[in-house]
Amino acid sequence: MKSVFYILFFLSLGLFSCKTGSPEKTETFKVWGNCEKCKATIESSCAVDGVIEKNWNVESTLMTVKFDTTKISLNGIQELIAKAGYDNDGYYGDDYAYGKLPDCCQYERKPFELK
Repeated sequence: MKSVFYILFFLSLGLFSCKTGSPEKTETFKVWGNCEKCKATIESSCAVDGVIEKNWNVESTLMTVKFDTTKISLNGIQELIAKAGYDNDGYYGDDYAYGKLPDCCQYERKPFELK
């Protein structure tokens, strides 16, 4: 009887001591841009299900996002921003979308480089 008790005790201890990782993740990456209009466009481009918080800093040009990894990936967020015309650490911005940005938002683009 004691052995059954010990087996159950250690099994339950093992089950309750396992940590399940949080699906929420926070990442920071560079997004090229110039002004407050850029901030609004960049942040609204990643306003999708799974993105919990988003903040693009005009001075540092750094984007900080908090997201649910079960719904969207960092890659997916960077791709959405690029589709809005903004180069970032992961993707080169869409040329057509960049051309439609207001003049104040047309930042100096770096030459395309393969990663």
